[in-house]
Amino acid sequence: MVDRSPWLTVLSHAVMILGVMVVAFPLYLALVASTHTAADIVQAPMPLLPGGEMWANYKAALFGSGKLGSNTNVVHMMWVSFVTAIIITVGKIAISLLSAFAIVYFRFPFKMLCFWAIFLTLMLPVEVRILPTYKVVADLGLLNTYGGLTLPLIASATATFLFRQFFLTVPDELVEAARMDGATLWQEVRMVLLPLAMGGLASTGLLCLVLSWNEAFWSLNLSAAKAGTLATLIASYSSPEGLFWAKLSAASFMAIAPIVVFGWFSQKQ
Repeated sequence: MVDRSPWLTVLSHAVMILGVMVVAFPLYLALVASTHTAADIVQAPMPLLPGGEMWANYKAALFGSGKLGSNTNVVHMMWVSFVTAIIITVGKIAISLLSAFAIVYFRFPFKMLCFWAIFLTLMLPVEVRILPTYKVVADLGLLNTYGGLTLPLIASATATFLFRQFFLTVPDELVEAARMDGATLWQEVRMVLLPLAMGGLASTGLLCLVLSWNEAFWSLNLSAAKAGTLATLIASYSSPEGLFWAKLSAASFMAIAPIVVFGWFSQKQ
């Protein structure tokens, strides 16, 4: 039996609480800023207690207000972000799962060369290939469309690598037994591998969803202000007259909520 010192327990809890406070303080500041006017936010020191402008700021962010910077609204942009994130996440998981399955369980020439070619695409993020990618999307007439927002981001070397590493841990006897029972390739994936991969599937899906939801660079370069994602809207609150801090804080805080909810409900997996 291990004896635990009460002082060590108190110290560990104090460190944990301190860490939570450090992480949560910026979120608290965003919440507080979303309840004040812009004049209150820019004064020094900034108020640390909620103000009385919460309803006005959130209403302006939700439904749009020209006086506060942008006529676009969070409701519309959240829908665009939601559809975009779902398409990218589902597409990434489907393509990465099948490509990893082929790399692990198929036998074909230059198999490892194909895998490393996929993996090396991590060295070429969207920021590096923005010009040729934009040219291709523009030539295809996909500007300001869901196809233009999602197709260039739908492949993922990271997800392919994660699924490949998981499939390598699955005993070969399970797949061979399924094949001896007459299972097709799709049945092997659906009935044998997918049930075993639910934990990795949920964590990879959450990672892809967060990255897709927060994607700003590609959307800013591809879409007009009213056709982009929520990140595009938040960036549009910068204007020649200055930042609309209250509306920016309200929109930023609302942008966090869906990811927090999804992460909370995916904890079991």
